[in-house]
Amino acid sequence: MKRVLADAEATQSLGTELARGIMPGIIYLNGDLGAGKTTLARGFLRGLGHTGKVRSPTYTLVEPYELKPCRVYHLDLYRLADAEELEWLGLRDMLAEDALLLVEWPERGSGFLPPADLVIDLEYAGAGREAHLRAGTPTGRQWLATLEATSGA
Repeated sequence: MKRVLADAEATQSLGTELARGIMPGIIYLNGDLGAGKTTLARGFLRGLGHTGKVRSPTYTLVEPYELKPCRVYHLDLYRLADAEELEWLGLRDMLAEDALLLVEWPERGSGFLPPADLVIDLEYAGAGREAHLRAGTPTGRQWLATLEATSGA
């Protein structure tokens, strides 16, 4: 599925739309610096009812959010020196919970992160962005079907 995102507001809106049918799982957010990964995560968290500040976990590497229907972990692995550091961050515990992981820079966790249910590639397209969404599991296909059904995408 492809979505054209004219601006940051459209990127946040996509995140909000995605949150409608969400359940525990893993979403990979790919894209260059400034492509909108954190903006999309912000919209997603807002769509689940988070009203507080949404910090980019660039330096903390992970930010937890207690939301309904599940806990959400927003990970930014850009500064990860070695994928083994995911053990120190508690990845195994996160995966044992009924939680959703939003993972920026997932390639830095290669070998330790499980495959994604949904992969979102954000890329520059003129003054805006394009989002390419693809499912990696039946759960991901269900999320995309819900997105299509609720947005007419």
